[in-house]
Amino acid sequence: MAIQEGEKGIRCGIIGYGGAFNMGRGHANWINAVPGMQTVAVCDIDPSRTEAAKADFPGIETYNDVGEMLEKSSIDLAVIVTPHNTHAPLALQCLKAGKHVILEKPMCITTEEATEMIETAKQSGVMLSVFHNRRWDGDFMAIRDVIRKGLIGEVFHIELFMGHYGHPGHWWRSDKAISGGALYDWGAHCIDWILHLIDDKLVSVTGFFHKRVWMDVTNEDQVEAVIRFKGGQVADVQMSNIARVGKPRWRILGTKGGILDNGGGSFKLFTQVDGINAEAEVKYYPSTWEQYYINIGDHLLRGAPLAVTAESARRVIQIIDYAERSSKSGKTEMLPFE
Repeated sequence: MAIQEGEKGIRCGIIGYGGAFNMGRGHANWINAVPGMQTVAVCDIDPSRTEAAKADFPGIETYNDVGEMLEKSSIDLAVIVTPHNTHAPLALQCLKAGKHVILEKPMCITTEEATEMIETAKQSGVMLSVFHNRRWDGDFMAIRDVIRKGLIGEVFHIELFMGHYGHPGHWWRSDKAISGGALYDWGAHCIDWILHLIDDKLVSVTGFFHKRVWMDVTNEDQVEAVIRFKGGQVADVQMSNIARVGKPRWRILGTKGGILDNGGGSFKLFTQVDGINAEAEVKYYPSTWEQYYINIGDHLLRGAPLAVTAESARRVIQIIDYAERSSKSGKTEMLPFE
């Protein structure tokens, strides 16, 4: 939805228009669907990708250097859709130029990077957020609502698993120096979900990282983070490429019931009604990823609270970061930002 001349709006630039998953185009379309927001520029180091952007969005500005885009374009907001190890340096460059910044998840690789970005955004007086769009996944929203309604009581134990047995693929997401490791992809979404199901302060994390089978890539084969909260609640997250035997995606225990989810459009709810044990099949909600950018528009143009704050995204990064530290030290690691 184009911003009209003289209209207050947010002009956005996409940094990274790579072909994988077409996420650059996806972000541009989500932005353009929000009144008062418009994608006006795309930057990619690969000229063939900026040519693709021109074909997708005729008339858009294109650049092959971030510095040039920041100097010449009138963007207010930079959306960074690049490999994980580039997130922090690119974000800092944009924040110091006075631009609002949205980072594709994960926010970055280290806790220190997250903190530097948060402090720089505050110093520059601009917004910093992370595209944790899967907070609006239908399965997660249905699980969250069941818990919020008290149908399983107070949650005290969560197990979340994603995995199979198979080679992870030869590309940057399997390169630890670029990706950060096996816990930074889907693991970032999973940990973010958990932090919105257990509303308590973090205490510690214990990590168990395995490198045993796929020696032609540098990511770990299996990663696990066991998270402890102030109230004694425990969450166990596992990501694996060497799991011959699987397990449910979600197993959640509460003081009055539980949730078991094997995927497939619904999950099982175990609860109690008037003292009688009951089971129910709960269907997933529709996913509404567009809500992320609707909130960004509401925040920047109308002062609404920001749904995905940089501080909430840092909680995810510190768990991943300290889980690896724990795996190396053989000890449980305390978490600093609580």
